[in-house]
Amino acid sequence: MPERILIVEDEPSLAEAVSYALTQEGFATEVAMEGRAALQSFETAPPDLVILDLMLPGLSGWQLFAAFRKLGVVPVIMLTARAEEADRVAGLEMGADDYVTKPFSMRELIARVRAVLRRSSPSPADEVAETQIEADGVRIDLGRHEVLVDGVPLSFSPKEFDLLAYLVQNRGRVRSRENILAAVWGQDAYLDERTVDVHVRWLRKKIEADAAEPRRLLTVRGVGYKFVET
Repeated sequence: MPERILIVEDEPSLAEAVSYALTQEGFATEVAMEGRAALQSFETAPPDLVILDLMLPGLSGWQLFAAFRKLGVVPVIMLTARAEEADRVAGLEMGADDYVTKPFSMRELIARVRAVLRRSSPSPADEVAETQIEADGVRIDLGRHEVLVDGVPLSFSPKEFDLLAYLVQNRGRVRSRENILAAVWGQDAYLDERTVDVHVRWLRKKIEADAAEPRRLLTVRGVGYKFVET
């Protein structure tokens, strides 16, 4: 069965072009041109991935993204004409899987779609890996996609979960931003190293008693990050 992609875009010609390009690549697509229609489609049949324009009439893309996250964990590529770094960082901090700025080529968009879908699908190696890891009060169940911090269950976005699991699995060892990007986002990720910094900052707000004075997730200046047992 082809993977299904929900395209939320209010510009008819662009929505049609994106839908056509993805269909030609073997994906099944559905187009919603405003927020309420997108929500109804998501609730009726959750897609495998959402391409979400942020500048929408009525419900904004930001509001719609938050609503999607409450309904289920589905990878989202944000699509917008805004190119400012603050918007990209805000999207990543909210948990978006990728961010594409208009104008873009269909070839680039399709490459990003494939990369995000690969990263969100478990590999055979993942299925046979250890199912639980624990260090310094952080317990991660890889199979159930659950995290307990000092016995308290917390919610993490897919990328936050993957990053935390990677760092805990490599506890005590410094991981460079480049290595983290390759391991967590994939070699074909179209992201820069600031993406790692954003997600580390987000993780600290959840696993540290004081995010400004972290004890578990430390910065190694000029190198990267490491998870330590205190």
